[in-house]
Amino acid sequence: MAGTVAEGSAPTLPEGRYGTGRQKTSRRWRRWLFLAIALLVSGTIAYVAYLNLGNVPIDAERIAFAAKPGNAMEITLNVTRDDDSRPGVCIVRVRDRAGAESGRKELLVPAGAKHNRMSTIVKSIGEPVTADVFGCSYAVPRYLSTP
Repeated sequence: MAGTVAEGSAPTLPEGRYGTGRQKTSRRWRRWLFLAIALLVSGTIAYVAYLNLGNVPIDAERIAFAAKPGNAMEITLNVTRDDDSRPGVCIVRVRDRAGAESGRKELLVPAGAKHNRMSTIVKSIGEPVTADVFGCSYAVPRYLSTP
């Protein structure tokens, strides 16, 4: 039969009618670029997670708390730190029945031992029901440090 296309061969298109054919370009560089971007983003996420979730240099754990008369509460905590030659500060707070913070106190942790057990009394604006440690740091405010 004349004018039929043989099996496996592509039909010839009229010249200039459909534009130039698509050239097969290598898409391998796009894959490498995507891989490089993915590695960069995942590496950045891992670094930020390490900074935020890694070991803290100074940490406190609440051991006990007890209500005191006059809307106050005593809190006992264990402070652990990696550098016992530097003083630190821990912020402790009390909460009322609704869970709102009703009192806060900064507690100076003097240089000395790697593990310290400390107690303090925190006054509240209402009746406190619990006490906890907000956080600790080596950045001791000037007004809190001893001369």
